[in-house]
Amino acid sequence: MNKKSKDYELVRNFVFESEIELNNLFIRRSNDLYLKLQNILNIFHDEKLSTSHFNNATGMGLDDISREKIDNIYANLFQAEKAAVRMQFVSGTHAIGSVLFGILRPGDTMLSVTGNPYDTLEEVIGLRKKGQGSLIDFGIKYQQIDFRNNSTFDNQLREIVLQTNCKLVFIQKSCGYTWRRSLNKKDIQRICKLVHSINENCICFVDNCYGELVEDKEPTAIGANIVAGSLIKNLGGTIVPSGGYVAGDQELVELACCRLTSPGIGSKAGINFGLSRTILQGLFLSPQMIHESLNCADLIASVFKKIGFKVLPEPGAYRSDIIQAIQLEDPLLIKKICQSFQSSSPVDSFLNVIPSVMNGYESNLLMAGGTFIEGSTSEFSADAPLRKPYNIFIQGGTHIAHVKIALIQLISNLLEENLITRDFLSSI
Repeated sequence: MNKKSKDYELVRNFVFESEIELNNLFIRRSNDLYLKLQNILNIFHDEKLSTSHFNNATGMGLDDISREKIDNIYANLFQAEKAAVRMQFVSGTHAIGSVLFGILRPGDTMLSVTGNPYDTLEEVIGLRKKGQGSLIDFGIKYQQIDFRNNSTFDNQLREIVLQTNCKLVFIQKSCGYTWRRSLNKKDIQRICKLVHSINENCICFVDNCYGELVEDKEPTAIGANIVAGSLIKNLGGTIVPSGGYVAGDQELVELACCRLTSPGIGSKAGINFGLSRTILQGLFLSPQMIHESLNCADLIASVFKKIGFKVLPEPGAYRSDIIQAIQLEDPLLIKKICQSFQSSSPVDSFLNVIPSVMNGYESNLLMAGGTFIEGSTSEFSADAPLRKPYNIFIQGGTHIAHVKIALIQLISNLLEENLITRDFLSSI
């Protein structure tokens, strides 16, 4: 047996043993899967979902029973007054932008309480000052503070809400492209409770991307007025080809829909292009896909920590979204990891991964995304902005076997090119 094949066998054993060490966690998590799927089945039963709701409307889709049924099911899922699930949302950023432009008016203040927003929202808000019709261009004011590790947060929040015309507090659940923990339900509940104690009319809006169905309660069930997200992430179950959703207080959801369509039309139109069954089946599959994503994230965290990298969250830590961050501190490693993951993908495995500009992002990005749905983060993918400290963000995984295959190939490649030490193999 040559050294290369021997290394591959050792690496395979290393990854398999890392999975075995997580078995107790995976068993506990399977109980959460059971409860989440039971809840979705109960909602389908309560709403009397039938094959008649898979019908395809045309034109504006006025009185489309499929759209209305999907909206009711999502409203039930989020314990919200109203929801709107639309194929016309091209991304999570589009859904979030529709909420912001729908609700805010000139002179209002938007306050982010989770620091810098996700990259694609910077142009929506107007932080890059490109003059393309951003919130700031329309006379909306913006401020930000950070809830995390901030002993003066309560006082800062109180001062801004009271002294400015703060109409909306923006809460980003996920870590985004930062080395900071994602918010959990207790964090979100505390922020919403504090905001409403200062001004009960101030709107708490949660960017829910990557976080849906990870915890046992959604933000609208614990104080948030409105949430938004993408269907090519958690709730699409890896099969919905596009779209997004908003859910929350009826008036606010309608305002967002008026931005998506037009005043006077709002949520009363918009067909699903024959995808109603897919949207509902995706929701039915989503607990299982999210379950796999979380298990994959813990395995990735365990493996990368053992080979010498900082990881966030730590393996076995409480998770509130499906993102696993790894600090590499080397752009070459980002390139090697993305290329290796791309080569292990079911789609476009032959492509070379190169840094590129993407709409909405300020930094060049490297992305491994050989997914069946373009940009689907419920499938296995990895991406990183090429900026210090060179963190990579990995998410998704429809089944853990695929992620094991990708990790084994990656570590074997890194060993072959002497980009990591062999120390971790000594225990095998």
